Amino acid sequence: MNDAEIDLLPYRPCVGVALFNPLGQVFVGQRIDTTQEAWQMPQGGIDPGEDPVAAAFRELQEEIGTAAAEVIEDIPEWLTYDLPPELLGKVWRGRYRGQTQKWYAMRFLGEDADINLETHHPEFHSWRWMRLSELPAQIVPFKRGIYEEVARRFAHLAT
Repeated sequence: MNDAEIDLLPYRPCVGVALFNPLGQVFVGQRIDTTQEAWQMPQGGIDPGEDPVAAAFRELQEEIGTAAAEVIEDIPEWLTYDLPPELLGKVWRGRYRGQTQKWYAMRFLGEDADINLETHHPEFHSWRWMRLSELPAQIVPFKRGIYEEVARRFAHLAT
């Protein structure tokens, strides 16, 4: 893909969830579709006509098997990242240049036992609770700027 073709591609609308446990740590999972040692928070696309908050709860249910949570805060503006050149044209069938994300901080209302990664379409093979401040160093490099901003904006909610 050349630069002119890339510039014509839209960003994929997406939500992300910083799911906080009672200790102020966030849920992170290791994706099934990568061999990298990288952790990320639940996130995913917004369906056409879907409200972003509804999408956030749907993504929790689809990715971690529970939506036992409540929204405590959001980042008002959308955060955007570009895919690296080696993924352009491959991810999302080549329809997007990256994602524009609406991020929510949520309080987990369930128990660890409620988390079930063996969902209809599993995305994570393992999970843990992590300090939010540690997470940007654990994410794939092309998402690091977003995770640094999320960590900065939600730092007051974390341990």
